[in-house]
Amino acid sequence: MNTASPHILVVDDDPALRELMSDYLLENQFQVTAVATGTEMNAVLQETVIDLVLLDLRLGGEDGMQLARRLRDVSELPVIIMTGKQDEADRVMGLEIAADDYVTKPFSNREMLARIRAVLRRYQSRAEASPSGHNVKRRAYRFAGWELNLLARRLISPDGTRVEISNGEFNLLLALCEQPQRVLSRDQLLELSRLHGAEVYDRSIDVQILRLRRKIEVDASTPKMIRTERGAGYVFEPRVDVLH
Repeated sequence: MNTASPHILVVDDDPALRELMSDYLLENQFQVTAVATGTEMNAVLQETVIDLVLLDLRLGGEDGMQLARRLRDVSELPVIIMTGKQDEADRVMGLEIAADDYVTKPFSNREMLARIRAVLRRYQSRAEASPSGHNVKRRAYRFAGWELNLLARRLISPDGTRVEISNGEFNLLLALCEQPQRVLSRDQLLELSRLHGAEVYDRSIDVQILRLRRKIEVDASTPKMIRTERGAGYVFEPRVDVLH
């Protein structure tokens, strides 16, 4: 599984519907996590970078509207609500609390897919139009299939596995992701990655770069992502996508 694919969180207490939606979204190159409760939803959001939540407002024993409201209060994450045919009041309330869209059950897979793609496009366009100095909290960086989760401080490989990295390696990779396709000197990287104390000397950057290359490069001896610019520093070559 490629972590560059958008990750959809489906929250619905109907196991058959969760399975159907998961299978269809996986077939259309999405990552999918499907859960039955608000508690499970919150646990996933703590550990995983999600691109969009598809939330049923009629969860058994839970107030889906309250879950949607709480989600909107703490996050700018795109939310599509699912309602029944007769639940017009729910649709209106859902949109009033700033849900991005809704689908009415029963819905076709194609309609659901079209709405998900449309909401994701709007969010992507908004992110690209925002000035670089905006204060929107960043949740993750994605590059070449890799994902750097800023909230959980985790590095996820293109096959979806977690790669262990030290605090220094994480901070250095974060600095590189924040300044892609730019030559950064050792002094700049020391400052940007906050490698201080016992590590505050020029060659500490070279050691950390070597360790990072061994973890993210196909061949660390001929690096393609973290390139050395002789006499100047290093360049992080991949395109980096920002998730807010």
